[in-house]
Amino acid sequence: MGVDMSNNPPTSRTKDFFASPALSLSLAGIFRDAGGTAATPSAEVEEGDEGSGGGKRDDTVEISSENSGAARSRSEDEFNPDGDQDEEDGGDDKKKKKRKKYHRHTAEQIREMEALFKESPHPDEKQRQQLSKQLGLAPRQVKFWFQNRRTQLKAIQERHENSLLKTEMEKLRDENKAMRETIQKSCCPNCGSATTSKDTTLTTQEQQLRIENARLKAEVEKLRTALGKYPSGQTSPSCSTGNNDQETRSSLDFYTGIFGIEKSRIMELVNQAMEELTRMATAGEPLWVRSIETGREILNYDEYVKEFSIDTSGDGKAKRSIEASRETGMVFVDLPRLVLNFMDVNQWKEMFPCMISKAATVDVICSGEGPSRNGAVQLMFAELQMLTPMVPTREVYFIRYCKQLSAEQWAIVDVSVDKVEDNIDASLVKCRKRPSGCIIEDKSNGHCKVIWVEHLECQKSTVHPMYRTIVNSGLAFGARRWMATLQLQCERLVFFMATNVPTKDSSGVATLAGRKSILRLSQRMTQSFCQAIGASSYHNWTKVPGKTGEDIRVSSRKNLNDPGEPLGVILCAVSSVLLPVSPHALFDFLRDSTRRHEWDIMSSGEPVQSIANLSKGQDRGNTVNIQTMKSKENSMWVLQDSCTSAYESMVVHAQVEITGMQAVMTGCDSGSVAILPSGFSILPDGLESRPLVISSRQEEKSFEGGSLLTLAFQVLTSTSPTAKLTMESVESVDTLISCTLRNIKTSLQCEDG
Repeated sequence: MGVDMSNNPPTSRTKDFFASPALSLSLAGIFRDAGGTAATPSAEVEEGDEGSGGGKRDDTVEISSENSGAARSRSEDEFNPDGDQDEEDGGDDKKKKKRKKYHRHTAEQIREMEALFKESPHPDEKQRQQLSKQLGLAPRQVKFWFQNRRTQLKAIQERHENSLLKTEMEKLRDENKAMRETIQKSCCPNCGSATTSKDTTLTTQEQQLRIENARLKAEVEKLRTALGKYPSGQTSPSCSTGNNDQETRSSLDFYTGIFGIEKSRIMELVNQAMEELTRMATAGEPLWVRSIETGREILNYDEYVKEFSIDTSGDGKAKRSIEASRETGMVFVDLPRLVLNFMDVNQWKEMFPCMISKAATVDVICSGEGPSRNGAVQLMFAELQMLTPMVPTREVYFIRYCKQLSAEQWAIVDVSVDKVEDNIDASLVKCRKRPSGCIIEDKSNGHCKVIWVEHLECQKSTVHPMYRTIVNSGLAFGARRWMATLQLQCERLVFFMATNVPTKDSSGVATLAGRKSILRLSQRMTQSFCQAIGASSYHNWTKVPGKTGEDIRVSSRKNLNDPGEPLGVILCAVSSVLLPVSPHALFDFLRDSTRRHEWDIMSSGEPVQSIANLSKGQDRGNTVNIQTMKSKENSMWVLQDSCTSAYESMVVHAQVEITGMQAVMTGCDSGSVAILPSGFSILPDGLESRPLVISSRQEEKSFEGGSLLTLAFQVLTSTSPTAKLTMESVESVDTLISCTLRNIKTSLQCEDG
């Protein structure tokens, strides 16, 4: 039986619903199934009422349903304009309601309309008129048959595409699950290699795989999110022919978070971190208390917990130590350039060569606005080091957020996120960053005031007794070291760009181009030295006994194609010792060219002459020298770069060919000059003593203690990249370090120290 949709009171409300085109599609199937016979081949579909007078509605909408196939199309060829009169003749006083006749399209009609549909799914008015005359149907019937047919095909296509998407998503989930199970059973959860001892130093390739694996995990999360954000009935960009332009758009359009963290949640975290950094940078007592003995600011941790409502109960972090420090200083650099140096990972690494052994931007969450990168947010990885292989590096993942606070003030905040660390090998999260960073305020004449806050949470680990004090005190990776290094590098940049350097600060070089070329070469030499002597996973150190009792660590590498270093097998040997000499006195001794013969066994005791002397900082110790032997005719000069700051000092030197160096002094490019640096790193021992004099005058106070001296020598053992390291080479460099160290102790009269 058909469904009664005549104009009687019970069904008039139903027709009101159908007056909404948006509901007609979803309600059609319900009414067809109501009688229980709508699915049978003999079912009849009621024709819509059109043009009738009286109380009948004249706004009835034709039903267009995806469930109405070709054999269920409705017909209007039984319309009877005079239906009211027919009902009057055969009814009782016009009380019976008019009913329409029902029938289906014939097989011939359906076949003809199907044939035209294959050729033209959207026939024009002329085609519909012609087909209606041919089949004996009204043009409106033909129109709605084509409309229903198109809707049906679209629904079928959408169901098929949704099925493909679901299958693809399930496949990704199964593969991910299988990979996780395999990794957990037999492999490192981060780089995929076989599990090794925790103390084994990772190779360069393994470390790069760690970073790449973090990127891949983020991409997997993006892909799964992109598949899941298109609900049933819609097509994804990968299945749509009109969305190819989306593939070239930034992946941020589909970004919903790192390892499942929503972007809104990340922004909430970095904004909270920014607020905490601002308060930490500007607060005074009781949050920060200045030490009377050392002058350093010390964080009142109890006040910090109360101020920022930190929950310390049941966090399972009893084996972690807290390092907090704050430092304020002025730097010679303009604010926009300094901000961009922090947001560009390569420039950031070059700004702190002695502290950052490797760094990478794992993912960009927000690229920021305009060239100033205001509002930029990115996930970064960094390996922090000291200039000695005796102190393990610190590997940390953190989110960096850059924000302009006012017209003259910017802030850079770094903060670690727990959710990210849950997806990374536990060995990489021995160090976490609580809200740390700097507030940069623009001052006049290219100066900036920087307030640096460093707040770290690290797992307690065994440190060599020689470095235990400086590491545990927070000096090794604290704000004082970051600030001192920043000031040194910015000052070096200013002197590099300067055109009015006094003659006394730039002797031996005639042209400005020559000065810049030499400074550029010396900077590359120092950066190479810093990369060579740390405990980074770039190197695999082996400990050998020294001839004078000190431990010497050696490492070898092969240079196959870098023109900046000699090609072949390079051996690096490093030793660290504690000397009872102040860092300033030790630095002045080692950088003095007139006393070089006292410790340099290569000079054979002969005095050294300075050919050129270039200043690269306000401190007289920040210079670049070119030296040669007075009484010897040889083909090599010595290039020496001396650097000193409030925390750390270095003296780096290397032999260079005279012809190549002469070309550099005239302004030629120094990039092809092969150079293999050796040198010294000088740190305070961390035992900050009491003032020698009780006085309110700052210049009368002294906090200098002993020095931690690291000696490093690099030698080319073979020009053949396939050659193997021999014990003779190791013994030769062992002798070189032992003799140099003995000469230094003799000259400084600290043999028994």
